[in-house]
Amino acid sequence: MKKLMALALVSLVTLTSCAKNSNDATAEVEQDGGTQGATVYFTKDISAASLVKIYEALGVVTSGRRVAVKISTGESSRSNYLRPELIKDLVQKVGGTIVECNTAYGGSRSTTVRHREAIAERGFTEIAEVDIMDEEGTVNLPVEDNRWIQYDIVGSHIQNYDVMINLAHFKGHAMGGFGGVLKNQSIGVASSSGKVYIHSAGSRTSGSIMNSNQDSFLESMAAAAQAVHNYFRQEGKNIIYINVMNNLSVDCDCDGSPASPQMNDIGILASLDPVALDKACLDLVFNHISTSGDNADPLIQRINRQHGTHTVEYAEQIGLGTQSYSLVDLDSQTGIDDARTTQSERYNVYSLDGKKLLTNAANLDGLTKGTYIINGEKKVLE
Repeated sequence: MKKLMALALVSLVTLTSCAKNSNDATAEVEQDGGTQGATVYFTKDISAASLVKIYEALGVVTSGRRVAVKISTGESSRSNYLRPELIKDLVQKVGGTIVECNTAYGGSRSTTVRHREAIAERGFTEIAEVDIMDEEGTVNLPVEDNRWIQYDIVGSHIQNYDVMINLAHFKGHAMGGFGGVLKNQSIGVASSSGKVYIHSAGSRTSGSIMNSNQDSFLESMAAAAQAVHNYFRQEGKNIIYINVMNNLSVDCDCDGSPASPQMNDIGILASLDPVALDKACLDLVFNHISTSGDNADPLIQRINRQHGTHTVEYAEQIGLGTQSYSLVDLDSQTGIDDARTTQSERYNVYSLDGKKLLTNAANLDGLTKGTYIINGEKKVLE
């Protein structure tokens, strides 16, 4: 087999036991530079009970604390947002408040009045209190990485919470390539003006969300996500991360008429490390063995078209988390290899100009020496 040399080194991961977890509400992710990396939990069962189970596996105490559950409430009833019946048990178990912020474009959620109407129509007010965090203004969170943005503009109500459960629907995204927990707490937690600020990489707080410099937008998302993470890592606060991999459309929940998913549901994943979590989900997509009626290729193409994996790479670069992880299968109660190696390695290869060269290939034979995008990462083939 051809020899690969990754341009961005990702540490190998080791097996881990699911018999883990400190009940310390400020427990930190293990990132000691060793081979283990972060722990990511997995279950293939997408149900209300499994959502509670995977939350409990993280071992974070929320009782007696003010808990924000950050979701996307969806642009329309046709959008693929996480349904109230799926999240109800978790939200009520933690006594949580569902939180959102207004959007930066026209539509059903661009003003507080319209947003509240949409939330009620979707059924979320029937399961919990809902808070639009920028309803009464904004606050600026400090950023560690100020290459593009100088602060993160978020809804002022963020100050009302001790714990955030970042509960994201993992799927494609027309602008970011994909949306997971990193997007959910950058664009998602940003106020309406803060969304424009991130999209424009710090150049404006009103007007168009379009940006001709794609990487500057992705890097701004990573910086904003880190700002929220740091805010909830203060003493007495905490944040946890959950991705639900169902309805895997190429389009985001902000799309009122999303494309139908071409790929089957995968499961629920959770971690204390947002970078490891989004990376594990990406690995499950890029290494998926497509069959008739279960095709990952459209989602992979969307991610690659928008250079979506760069968000995860940059988030690791600025110190938000690690791409190295161990995946713990809660269904089998055993440690398994990471999502890149849970099945025989398959390769989806693109040229640097975006042309698809291999789909779910068993090997890289036939490719000449050079640089390619292999399973979402830029690599040199020697």
